[in-house]
Amino acid sequence: MELLQGRPADITGRLQKEIRVYDLLDSLGIDYQRIDHAETMTMEACAAVDAALEATICKNLLLCNRQQTQFYLLMMPGDKPFKTSELSKKIGSSRLSFAPGELMEQLVDITPGSLSVMGLMNDRENRVQLLIDEEVLTGEYIGCHPCINTSSLRFKTEDLINKIIPAMSHTIRVVTLERS
Repeated sequence: MELLQGRPADITGRLQKEIRVYDLLDSLGIDYQRIDHAETMTMEACAAVDAALEATICKNLLLCNRQQTQFYLLMMPGDKPFKTSELSKKIGSSRLSFAPGELMEQLVDITPGSLSVMGLMNDRENRVQLLIDEEVLTGEYIGCHPCINTSSLRFKTEDLINKIIPAMSHTIRVVTLERS
């Protein structure tokens, strides 16, 4: 796996949603690196990518309330266990569950297995609230998919917080999830 600077020189065969991510990052003057790789569907499959990126790679979960009227994108460390009840209490939303794949596509234009904070650029109605576990914010770099799980990006965490998320017209709610 080779860490490359910026967008691919040849975008042939790349999805428009991936190209839109590069367009956004470039328009914001974000310095980023990219690795192209085989499809990754699990955190275990991401291990080699994690090592090559040398960045905090997140578990990204799209959650919703039972009525499917409130939606949350949770970014948390990949090795931290997720407890629905704990997060529900912290954010005051009862009966959280995983949002169905078809809602993921409707809300953030991403298919299951490719969920990423970058999908918020497709949430123009701001229906999805971004939740970030505080541990994610401690690393210098963060890694994520460019809306497709055959590439991964690395950029500075401070750029995510101060430039990228505001440019996507979203805000961050920091949560503290327990490790035990």
